[in-house]
Amino acid sequence: MPTAIVTPDLDAVVSEIDIAAPPERVFRALTDAAQQTQWWNNDVCKVSVFEMDARVGGKWGFVSADPTGKLEVNGVREFKAHGEIVELNPPRILAYTWIANWHDKPERSSLVRWELTRAGTGTHVKVTHSGLSEQPIARKDYSGGWPGVLDLLQKYCEQK
Repeated sequence: MPTAIVTPDLDAVVSEIDIAAPPERVFRALTDAAQQTQWWNNDVCKVSVFEMDARVGGKWGFVSADPTGKLEVNGVREFKAHGEIVELNPPRILAYTWIANWHDKPERSSLVRWELTRAGTGTHVKVTHSGLSEQPIARKDYSGGWPGVLDLLQKYCEQK
């Protein structure tokens, strides 16, 4: 399973993984809402809505919750995040703003940037979630969360 590092300035969480699928396949999994709904799911946090308008200026968003009702971050049990695509360079770069209701300061936007690099016949994936210097609880949550997301992405892309 991939791990995450927190940058020394405490502003970003960075997680990386190698996936045995071409960048085009991985990029589609990141930008197609129907595929996102399939793979961005696990027993702990079920996605009920995932939207992605994959173009610069397009909106994205999701809603998820723990079916048991036990998972809670910052007093939130139904997790909602949304934002706007700010960079898109298929199949290499996807970046979007991220506004989440479970953040320490939910009104503040952060940034998620996906970088895909061809690695032999597969893809090296790096996700950087920045703008977290004033979000200590969220930053800690993402340190465990992004590796899990990358693991789900890897399993989905390698099975197709």
